Amino acid sequence: MTRPAHHRDGHFQNNHGDFEPRSLAEVIRWKWNAARQGLPKRPTAPIPTQPADLAFIRANVGAGQRPAVTWIGHATVLAQLGGLSLLTDPIFSERASPLSFAGPKREQPPGVALAELPHIDAVLVSHNHYDHLDLASCRALARQPAGSPLFVVPLGLQAWFRARGIERVVELDWWQAEQLDGLDIVLVPAQHWSARGLNDRMKTLWGGFAAFAPDCQLFFAGDTGYSRDFTDIRERFAERQHSSQGGGFDIALIPIGAYEPRWFMQNQHVNVEEALKIHADLGAKRSLGVHWGTFELTDEALDEPPRQLERQRAALGLAEGDFFTLAIGATRRIPPRGV
Repeated sequence: MTRPAHHRDGHFQNNHGDFEPRSLAEVIRWKWNAARQGLPKRPTAPIPTQPADLAFIRANVGAGQRPAVTWIGHATVLAQLGGLSLLTDPIFSERASPLSFAGPKREQPPGVALAELPHIDAVLVSHNHYDHLDLASCRALARQPAGSPLFVVPLGLQAWFRARGIERVVELDWWQAEQLDGLDIVLVPAQHWSARGLNDRMKTLWGGFAAFAPDCQLFFAGDTGYSRDFTDIRERFAERQHSSQGGGFDIALIPIGAYEPRWFMQNQHVNVEEALKIHADLGAKRSLGVHWGTFELTDEALDEPPRQLERQRAALGLAEGDFFTLAIGATRRIPPRGV
């Protein structure tokens, strides 16, 4: 059997250009320049937050469910579709770090607390970076009262989860699918990388997800740079997204933050201009901008991405509802597919 091109002798690579992790010298250069310029600047206005509509979220399950997404913060979204409740890259901890006393600190509390969530049926984990794979949050979800959700993860992470006592895990390669109660979950390519320490770079896979339910089709990009992967994804799913079948993704969750400086971040994190290109490449009906406002990871201010989105969306002639942001805790109801 021919080995997939992204499999490389014990590690993985991207489809459209190999990723070379930044050197220590480059990290020092970035941090030195940021310190000299006083970056990142503090937000000029508070990050929007609002109380979650817990009555709707908790009741929106089962046969009477209406497709909806609730932004919990960073890349964590509660997605309700196909009668199920999914979580993307759950992080509820105070820091995105292996340490409890150092590393990026949460600037806003989660929009929905762990104890306030409805029963979670599946957790979609895009890769193993600490701001996307948070062990404490995953362990708490695995202990939810009605039983653990199914954790759907990229290749190499199943053993990591099971070594930490989380057993209900399935791992996928790019384009492989898992079915859960009528929902098809497919791991799709992204342009990124993986590591939780100094000695495991690129040893586990990364990716995004496409989730297909009769009432809603959802895309979650995870973390990604811009590449041809997104036109590849549209072509791959063209048969199940023909206009006669309801068209493209009903909702896409696309990162819009953590992008400066470009010389350092371009190959791993899209900026707003590139996020809008992903929206177009996918042919998504609407997109939600995530991965901003929660953890101060890079040089742009926490509140800069939505300002850029508003300006650039208008320049392209897109309506607010085509590519929008939410307050942390807010829910957007999605028209059911075919309606």
